[in-house]
Amino acid sequence: MNLNPVVSAAWLFEKLENPNLVILNASPRENKSNLIPEFTNIQIKGARKFDMEMVFLDKENPIPNMIPNQKVFEAECRKLGINKNSFIVVYDNLGVYTSPRVWWMFKAMGHSKIVVLDGGLSAWKNANFPTETIGNNKNFSGNFTANYQSDLVVDSTVLLENIESKKMLVVDARSKERFSGLSPEPRENMASGHIPNSLNLPFEKVLHQGKMKSKKELKEIFKNLNNENKPLAFTCGSGITACIILLASELISEKNKNILYDGSWSEWGQSGKFPVEK
Repeated sequence: MNLNPVVSAAWLFEKLENPNLVILNASPRENKSNLIPEFTNIQIKGARKFDMEMVFLDKENPIPNMIPNQKVFEAECRKLGINKNSFIVVYDNLGVYTSPRVWWMFKAMGHSKIVVLDGGLSAWKNANFPTETIGNNKNFSGNFTANYQSDLVVDSTVLLENIESKKMLVVDARSKERFSGLSPEPRENMASGHIPNSLNLPFEKVLHQGKMKSKKELKEIFKNLNNENKPLAFTCGSGITACIILLASELISEKNKNILYDGSWSEWGQSGKFPVEK
């Protein structure tokens, strides 16, 4: 099957009868970017709810949205009927917003057979493909096995060292105003500004009308951003929108390994804990 990390609604429609296909609805209840979904009470027919806000997160960690441990992730995936050989298509109702986060989580847990639906639910609905009213997930039982890939994640210790070594290029997906410290953070008790020596690439810059920009456009964006061709580490407010620009980089990358700072500004911006630049 096609392992391009982004697929079209038409591509997915043609694969609906594949017995290994699992469609995950990763639409959020709310979002910090103040985006308004076009559809809230419908989903792609046969989709299963992937709940990042209540289930697929580290509930013991005060930092929001952190990826859960391997055991929890595995158990919850099995409840969704996900198997070792499942081919997963994930989407959301905001175009391309939370779905890249789910794509990254599965990659970080060792499952590479996952793609993002370009344009999300709107693209599917606008093509008049089948939908249904959202209900509760059925009781499934899968045999999914998680295998945490620590090399796809970077922590604050490494990023502190990187301020001096500059071995990696840290790319921040927040808005220009938040990055530069001109706008306050949406979460309380957060410093304003950014990680020293990091660069800003607001996630909207890699999107056009709810879909990923063309590979040609993305190559130009990243060429201008990373002319030294350094390894990239992505960050944002809480690990969600960073995955959008990480996915964009993955679309055009051949050699570089893209990694995520999962703690993002929710960890780094805790007042006085780490150095901040404006």
